[in-house]
Amino acid sequence: MRDVATLLEALPYIREFHGKTVVIKYGGAAMTQPALKEEFARDVVLLKYVGMNPVVVHGGGPEITGYMQRLDLPVQFIDGLRVSDAQTVEVVKMVLVGKVNKDIVLLINRHGQPAVGLCGDDGLLFQASRQTSPSGRDIGFVGRIDRVDVEVLTHVAQDYIPVIASVGADREGNSYNINADEAAGAVAAALGAYKLMFLTDVPGWLRDPANPESVISEVGADMVREALPAVAGGMRPKLQACVDAIAAGVTYAHIVDGRVAHSLLLELFTDAGQGTKIGSGQ
Repeated sequence: MRDVATLLEALPYIREFHGKTVVIKYGGAAMTQPALKEEFARDVVLLKYVGMNPVVVHGGGPEITGYMQRLDLPVQFIDGLRVSDAQTVEVVKMVLVGKVNKDIVLLINRHGQPAVGLCGDDGLLFQASRQTSPSGRDIGFVGRIDRVDVEVLTHVAQDYIPVIASVGADREGNSYNINADEAAGAVAAALGAYKLMFLTDVPGWLRDPANPESVISEVGADMVREALPAVAGGMRPKLQACVDAIAAGVTYAHIVDGRVAHSLLLELFTDAGQGTKIGSGQ
């Protein structure tokens, strides 16, 4: 009966989300722990089977850092963004496009839905330009997305689950490392997604970063925007991407704990949810 109750609880959400696009930023422990990787792939396939249109955007920070350390290259972050010289961008493209992206595609394929790997260079998906950090400091070849070619994604998503690596280029052909949180927000905004979801290594947005029990379960984008100047580290680009996406028309953004198996489904299809839900308004 418990299983039946769970299915009945999920039914109105499945009905509400049918035909809707959900952009998922895949990262953290969910990308590195074998069991969680399998569960993530199953969850994404399930979303497709119940009539949603999942689009996966990923980074691969730990793997990039690991390869950079092997190559004896410096690893530095400013305002939560990786400082990227030309050598760093080469490593980023090699790791994200050549390895991580294909690993995710293979997992999703194996669990029952065909996926296609893309990066910002494919079909000119991302048109990027160089940016500085939020505090105005030079961080090298780190790009902001100026344009997302929705036509590329629309064609692919008709028959496949798109899996997008967060790199891109400008009009002159310069390659850029693009923060995966920003890329996910830009993709969600361009597609007019119903939901944007971030898998992280924390329970959600915490009122007190030192207290994992202080999760803010639901909040308006205006309050997030006001709080942003005081937010540090990797949570800042996630929250910025959330408020930017909502301002562009995305209905809801979610920050969920990717260390918990099936957190994606728990947040989407249960009344209690899991993590932080950000909507428009106060």
